[in-house]
Amino acid sequence: MIPWPDQLRDQLQQRNDRHLRRHLHVHDRSGRRVRRNGRELLNFAGNDYLALADDPRLAESVAHAVRERGVGAGASRLITGTLESHVALERRLAAFKHAESALLLPTGYLANLAAITALAEPGDLICCDKLNHASLIDASRLSGATLRTYPHRDLDKLARLLDQTEHRGKPIRRKFIVTDAVFSMDGDCADLPALCALRDRSGAMLIVDEAHATGLLGKQGGGLAEMQDVAGRIDVTVSTASKALGSLGGIVSGSALVIDTLANAARPFIYTTAASPMQVAAIDAALDAIHDEPDRRVRLGELASQLRAGLGERGWAVADDPTPIVPLVIGEAERTVQLAAELEAAGLLVAAVRPPTVAPGSSRLRISLRCDHTEEDIQRLTEALPAFTTEGHRGPPR
Repeated sequence: MIPWPDQLRDQLQQRNDRHLRRHLHVHDRSGRRVRRNGRELLNFAGNDYLALADDPRLAESVAHAVRERGVGAGASRLITGTLESHVALERRLAAFKHAESALLLPTGYLANLAAITALAEPGDLICCDKLNHASLIDASRLSGATLRTYPHRDLDKLARLLDQTEHRGKPIRRKFIVTDAVFSMDGDCADLPALCALRDRSGAMLIVDEAHATGLLGKQGGGLAEMQDVAGRIDVTVSTASKALGSLGGIVSGSALVIDTLANAARPFIYTTAASPMQVAAIDAALDAIHDEPDRRVRLGELASQLRAGLGERGWAVADDPTPIVPLVIGEAERTVQLAAELEAAGLLVAAVRPPTVAPGSSRLRISLRCDHTEEDIQRLTEALPAFTTEGHRGPPR
């Protein structure tokens, strides 16, 4: 038998040979400009869309919370870990998400695990968009329910899946539709009104992950459901504070019945220490910023439009989505890594996304914008890209 250390080395070498091996790169901070390997780079690779991660108001709010309530909650929520600040924030989050109730967890990944594993179980059917975030897929598998994926945004296929009444000769107990609101690697949006109609027709429960929409979309920044005017029709919404809200934490919102069920049955909620007072304070301050400064969202939308227009003029195929995520699909992992390295050499940090994060043959540069980028930043990026084509040839795209 091959010793296990040699097996692991072989596996890493195989990843390396396929240009799929990851490395941890150290940065000095999260910001528009970051230092990496001793060089300052213009950052187009993060998820701090509203530039709140280093906002002084969030820092001051966190500092005040530490002085007043300490750095940790000290226990799980059902023991002594529920603080007054948790309850106050959850009320505010419920209102922000147009829901009856809300529950705060330490991370967005935990929130998805909590919501799905508490509500679905063996005998149920979960229908997932094929491009859903890994946490949604993992949670669906862990629930023990039958998991079926449908091609990305293929509502006809979804409808056929929902028409099923049995699985392997046994009646299906409950049905679930699970989808991202904004798909993190493509920057496109789910059709939530159509999904609500399918939910109504089938009697399914609709679970929507608004991770990359919360704080960005909608009149008040409530998310895609708010923008598409279906906020009151979503059964369960999962949001995160780690993207546009600039900090950390997962939020599940829905009816009081759903939230009470999670508090009693969600193992990722029951068996983990509560979110810290620091997280609560940061989220609270971020909600203030989103309410008080809608211009951040407006500015981000303008920058995204400028970038898409500039890329389109140079022949890149980019969709007209209302998000700050702009993917440039290259295809092969090796070429994608090479392009990212060339951009980095030019002082631009853009993420090279490869399998298993995306499907084989769809490796891409994932450009993500911040509201504190400038028009000059966008121009600098687009001018660095004309020599690159999706076919991997030199020279301006035609």
